[in-house]
Amino acid sequence: MKHWYILVIVFGIAKICAQDIDVFKQYHGRFSYTAIGNTLNPAENNINFFCNILDSSSADLNMPPSQVIKEAFIYWAGSGSGDTAITLNGTDIEADDTLNVTFEDSFNGDLTYFSCYKNITELVTTIGNGTYTVENLSIADVLATNPGYCSNRTNFAGWSIFIIYEESTLPLNQVNLFHGLEIINREKQRIDITISNLNVIDNEDAKVGFLAWEGDRSLNSGESLIFQGIALEDLPLNPRDNAFNGTNAYTRSSTLYNMDLDVYDIEDIINIGDTEATITLTTGAFNPRTGVFSADLIIINNIITVLNSQLPDAIPVIDNISVVCDSREIFVEYTVNNFNSTEVLPAGVPVAFYVNETLLGQSVTNTLLDIGESESSIIQLTIPDNIPNDFELLVVVDDDGTGNGTVQETNESNNEVSQPVSLISAPIVINIPVVEACDEGNNTSVFNLTEIEGVIATDPNIIYTYYETLEDLNSFTNPISTPNDYTNTTYPQSVYVTLDNGSCIEFVELPLKINNCFEEIEQEGVSPNDDGKNDDFSPDQVYDIFENLEIKIFNRNGTLVFIGHNENPWNGYSNRGINSGNLLPVGTYYYVLHLNDPNYSKPVTGWIYLNY
Repeated sequence: MKHWYILVIVFGIAKICAQDIDVFKQYHGRFSYTAIGNTLNPAENNINFFCNILDSSSADLNMPPSQVIKEAFIYWAGSGSGDTAITLNGTDIEADDTLNVTFEDSFNGDLTYFSCYKNITELVTTIGNGTYTVENLSIADVLATNPGYCSNRTNFAGWSIFIIYEESTLPLNQVNLFHGLEIINREKQRIDITISNLNVIDNEDAKVGFLAWEGDRSLNSGESLIFQGIALEDLPLNPRDNAFNGTNAYTRSSTLYNMDLDVYDIEDIINIGDTEATITLTTGAFNPRTGVFSADLIIINNIITVLNSQLPDAIPVIDNISVVCDSREIFVEYTVNNFNSTEVLPAGVPVAFYVNETLLGQSVTNTLLDIGESESSIIQLTIPDNIPNDFELLVVVDDDGTGNGTVQETNESNNEVSQPVSLISAPIVINIPVVEACDEGNNTSVFNLTEIEGVIATDPNIIYTYYETLEDLNSFTNPISTPNDYTNTTYPQSVYVTLDNGSCIEFVELPLKINNCFEEIEQEGVSPNDDGKNDDFSPDQVYDIFENLEIKIFNRNGTLVFIGHNENPWNGYSNRGINSGNLLPVGTYYYVLHLNDPNYSKPVTGWIYLNY
């Protein structure tokens, strides 16, 4: 036998403003619910005048061992803006949230009422079956401060616990807990609440239940609880013209003052295939005998549906998106879940990937997913050039690429997920300069490699690292430690540079160029005495730099006495004329240096003094 239940929580307050009821919790599987609770009112407001509430009240929970608690919530309500802290079986409870409505009473001013709730799953699981007692729900200060509550006969307080449980003998159900705060009163005498996301596949034993606050047995003018256009009744406890009359259908009690906890049979009302249902509450009418208009106060706080629904529910999750440096290829790791389901998800469910409504790629699930199972996959996508580097990737499951699905699900609104993506661009190299330095001898020089950093790229945040070999660069090992003071090891030579912008690395080959630079010759004397100082004429400014150098030495009479080159400097001896092979006399001599370099066509001349 398959069951479908709906629970409506209703309070007796009024104000035109409201907080729309929306989905709060969902459960899928072999789940249902039960509820207990009690009033803190000592009597019905409209029969016995009183202006106080009880210090505590209790209710018994008796669940069979086959029912395993999934979650439990306690709701408490009353006059005032909210007592957010109560005690349950000696444990202090602080509200997870508080909702308010205000009845704009023309006689008593604004009268505000509250509803609080708290997730108490751990506490109920620990306590289990037994007596539950609520204390310290106090509205005494509120009633004393504003006598309008008692004058209006809307002084009340009470509590209820709702327990979602799992049981192996139950059919596969979808339990939806809707949450909010909507009201009717004498100013607004009707409210229609549509609950969606339903899928009725069997209406046998369908039920609807509700919790109401501040309902008065003696105040039932125009009062009804309507489901799908049909007024509900549960005789003799709840006639169709007095739904909110202080009754508890679970215990068959009629003394739940200003509070109702009732269940109705709607098997002949809900239809197989329904995807939504409308719940209507009405209040207010003129007494035909007296002509007096009267109305009750009713507030809808939440609606819970337990629907026999055997459907899958595919939900996508983006696990990771990998971007490739300086590429428009991305790798998307994603998971398809069948968690919120009451049936297996078949294999072959399509998955579509979009950017700006452009279909980038498609995939399908590969395996049948049982309830609670998942399947993870990866897909490579190419981002078209017309899409900017920063975009939103949309993943839609059960989408054949045209926006159409292939399977019916418990929830058709949770099939997509999106995530921002930023493609990684490599640093833009605008120029590859040649690093130049003057020859310091034998084709070696000291280079300031960092001088290219403002030239090779314009991004000021780039980090540059320099390597002598490609092997070092590829392994990111042995970087040049002092790139601003680097001496080349061979010639010709290049160094290799990585440009890291924090997301992507580019590299370039940087050629080194050694120039023959001429500087004014400083040496003015030669003393070939083997003391290691000026033993020959080989000025640092030209020797071992201009390798094709030719040197000519003349005496004071202009006679050529020596011809040498880079490997043969003048050491005071003559190798020309009558004194060839002999040490020349002390005195002043003149030199002519032919650098034989295309950048220096004129010879360099000067004098040198020979001494011993």
